[in-house]
Amino acid sequence: MKSRVPALCLSVSILGACHSYGAATAGFDDFGSQRKYELGRVDTTAIVQLYADGFDQLKLSDKILAYHLAQAAIAGRDIAIDQRFAYDLAIRYVLESLWLVREELPADVRAEVERYTQLFWVHNGIHNNLSTKKELLRLDRAQFDAAIGVAQKKGMVFDAAHLAPAKNLDQIHAICTDAHSYVSVTDKSPEGGGDPVAASCNNLYVGCTSADLENFTEHYGLNSRVVKRSDGTLEEQVYRSGDGKSVPPGLYADRIAAVNGHLRDALPFAPAPTKKALELLIKYNETGESQDWRAFNIAWVQDKDSVVDFALGFIEVYLDVRGIKGAWQAVISFRNEEKTHEIAALAQQTQWFEDHMPWEARFKKAEVKGISARAISVITETGDCGPITPIGVNLPNEADIRRDYGSKSVNLSNVVAAYDRTSGKGSAREFSFTAEEAERAAKYASAMDDLHTNLHEVVGHASGQVLPEVRNPAQMLGTFYSTLEEGRADLVGLYWIADQKLRDMGLVPDDDAVLAKYEAYTRNALLQLRRVPEGGKIEEDHMRNRQMIVHWLMKNSDAIAVEHKDGKTYYRVTSIAAYREGCGKLLAEVMRIKATGDFKAGKALVETYGTKVDPALRAEVVQRLASLNLPSVTGFVQPELKAEKDAAGKITDVQVWYPCDLADQMLRWSGRRR
Repeated sequence: MKSRVPALCLSVSILGACHSYGAATAGFDDFGSQRKYELGRVDTTAIVQLYADGFDQLKLSDKILAYHLAQAAIAGRDIAIDQRFAYDLAIRYVLESLWLVREELPADVRAEVERYTQLFWVHNGIHNNLSTKKELLRLDRAQFDAAIGVAQKKGMVFDAAHLAPAKNLDQIHAICTDAHSYVSVTDKSPEGGGDPVAASCNNLYVGCTSADLENFTEHYGLNSRVVKRSDGTLEEQVYRSGDGKSVPPGLYADRIAAVNGHLRDALPFAPAPTKKALELLIKYNETGESQDWRAFNIAWVQDKDSVVDFALGFIEVYLDVRGIKGAWQAVISFRNEEKTHEIAALAQQTQWFEDHMPWEARFKKAEVKGISARAISVITETGDCGPITPIGVNLPNEADIRRDYGSKSVNLSNVVAAYDRTSGKGSAREFSFTAEEAERAAKYASAMDDLHTNLHEVVGHASGQVLPEVRNPAQMLGTFYSTLEEGRADLVGLYWIADQKLRDMGLVPDDDAVLAKYEAYTRNALLQLRRVPEGGKIEEDHMRNRQMIVHWLMKNSDAIAVEHKDGKTYYRVTSIAAYREGCGKLLAEVMRIKATGDFKAGKALVETYGTKVDPALRAEVVQRLASLNLPSVTGFVQPELKAEKDAAGKITDVQVWYPCDLADQMLRWSGRRR
């Protein structure tokens, strides 16, 4: 599972390219004032350059390993875009074609092409990553046709091969401009009690309804889509390359084969444990078989000491309303030695935390195995993890592997640093009920947010056990599983951050730091309303879980008071003790729901507290934030690796560089520009 960042970014609109080497890998304190962070703003989406400090200090074999893994990440990114929406790749081709001729277009048309294409790049399609709703293109048919005509004169070809599965450009324009079709990529709570599978326009299911899938068991759970044939039967289509022998190719065989090619190139430079994991991943990419995925994950989680690491494949299930299909992702990283100490200290205490959890003894692990934790610096993220990135990850998601072999928890330290560099402070002042609350936020918020992320990943997701008869809680809890699991991990962090144990470990200085975290978490339930479309409801799981926790505490404890001052609404934390006690009670219930697969209770909890939006309150929040110019989401331009080669083609060095230009990176990655 992964944590999405709640940070808010303040616009510092800077355009242009960095293309920097060497010195750019020095520390933030030395070069922060010279760096470009926020590169621009597209509507409510910020575009920020990510930096990978310390890469130049790695040994050559690790650099080369990272280079090949990064190439694999780029090779597979189109799989995730296709999974989000069947028409996205065709739409991308059209939009990038118009981008390449934008200087020939009328000013208003050029501005709209630039706006919409950048939103597409950041969100990996035409649907907003957080709200799940479609962003609309603001070009009428005449403007669109004229722009296409300019592109055709410049040699752009819009034939069936480039537009498939769309029938023609008419359909492409209609899809992008019609507010009533393909509305939500993932609609977990359709209006009027509709069918979530049918209401979601992602490409995980074709022609299917929830009723069709009720008694259907996939052989390939994570890495397939299900298509309803004309005769009413269901066909499971697996993503795999095939092995050229007995295993035939499947969906995206060419892309997965390209990924495997780069993974094979990485093998000679990988330490033995990493090499073993990569060989098993290559096999899984060929066969698509669940036993090969399991073997890979066991080898991967046992590789605890390698400097360069990766998470690559069909992993997280947030896109799927059923919580079964994995979206393709890649995170290539290296260990941040300086930042790893704090998160590793928590990992060493996971058994203590498990033994003292506020849930029933039958849900506690007698032995917490193999928890490894590190802070990492991201090199390249694609697919479900980029350009919009998590800040923390705990994998693998498979409960039995966690139980028997352990898990890896990571804090994406350079992502967190980038958010810290670009986060606006005005929101804390605007939504703090008192000046003292705002002062606490300024003093403690960053450090406590980082600690909470570590607790969420290291202690939260790795904790607890389900009853033996509950083989797959994700399937039993369905639409609500991801929200409940993210809520469980958040509650673990909120519960333990106020404990004396954290003070004894030197991670929490005093009560004010705890209060600052509780206040920040509570304020965020207000702030994130700006991300919800007008008249909409909350769909994204991380947003749902935060609403669920805060509103449950309001209803069932004395921890939070709703205050009104000068016509404005505030959420005020009344007591650290009441807040922690409430989190403990809710945590025990969420753990029980997961451990027993109690769908009815999970559904009631999420729908009562996590999905509904007061339209008047949302409008107030949007109005109050308007003057602060805060974005709703941040997309990152990734660091890139360049290999230096000798006359024989042997890599002699790898350098990191920073494009500071989203368009340049996206066009090169899609093959539209060298």
